[in-house]
Amino acid sequence: MSQAKRIDLHTHSIFSDGELLPSELLRRASALEHAAVAITDHADASNMDLVITQLRRILQMQPDDFATALLVGIELTHVAPGSIDGLACRAKELGAELVVVHGETLVEPVAPGTNLAAARSPYVDILAHPGLITHETATALARRGALCELTARKGHCLANGHVARVCAETGTGLVVNTDTHSPSDLATLAFARDVALGAGLDLAQVELATVTNPRRLVDRVLAARS
Repeated sequence: MSQAKRIDLHTHSIFSDGELLPSELLRRASALEHAAVAITDHADASNMDLVITQLRRILQMQPDDFATALLVGIELTHVAPGSIDGLACRAKELGAELVVVHGETLVEPVAPGTNLAAARSPYVDILAHPGLITHETATALARRGALCELTARKGHCLANGHVARVCAETGTGLVVNTDTHSPSDLATLAFARDVALGAGLDLAQVELATVTNPRRLVDRVLAARS
């Protein structure tokens, strides 16, 4: 996989609150020269199997339609901390290749303890927009090699500087995602790098967050698939 291609590991389709069919999302991402996109629709126990099954149909029935690789994911959203580990495990059993948890963003009433529960679960790959993340949570992510998100999404991005600082202090891997819901949300690699710079990362850290870390995760998923 090219080292200079955009990878976005947090997007939404019509299977939750996004505006696009998976195919249109992938086509638009291809036009922006994305190497890979994870579609991570909002999920809980009520719809997890449906979301994963529908996305896996794209892999099975349209395997060569797009230059951009699809990763099948979900975003556990407003799930109580005590349910995160079990639901994340079930998602992987159902065929999810990537589990994101909707973190304690500053702009939504996410249950306290969500960040830490996600960080401790071996089945969670990315903690999204975690808000005022603690050193304890960041350290738990780092110990597992899980990633913490810097986000381009309005509102959720208010804590990016804090997230970047805490993750730097704890050695926690970062990834820049868009949390795409509409066509205009998708971002080029250049814009993703600007988001990382705006959060206070230096050039080496920017490269890790926008290219190296997401590529490693995608490579791991594709290797497991093959």
